[in-house]
Amino acid sequence: MNYNFEYHDVAASAALEEFTKEQLDKLASKYDFIVRADIFFKTENTSSDETGKIAGIRLSAPGPRLFADHSSKNFHESVKEVTRELNIQLQKRKAKMKSH
Repeated sequence: MNYNFEYHDVAASAALEEFTKEQLDKLASKYDFIVRADIFFKTENTSSDETGKIAGIRLSAPGPRLFADHSSKNFHESVKEVTRELNIQLQKRKAKMKSH
């Protein structure tokens, strides 16, 4: 799988990229039809300390692209939540692929 990282108003982080790759590799091992992942990290000014660090992931796979994003107090939590949401979408996609 190919990874493409983009940062908006955030300093690039090798540790964050490694963590994200580990999370996505878990998905890729379950769903071998994933081709590419575009990962976006950005910060947002919010009134709450619990949000503002946004991670978004767009997966290229057969059919329409899958996308999820989440905002939390740090990027690691955001990545975990996004991969959980994508896992649900991928389960649905795999079920549709089997039914045809």
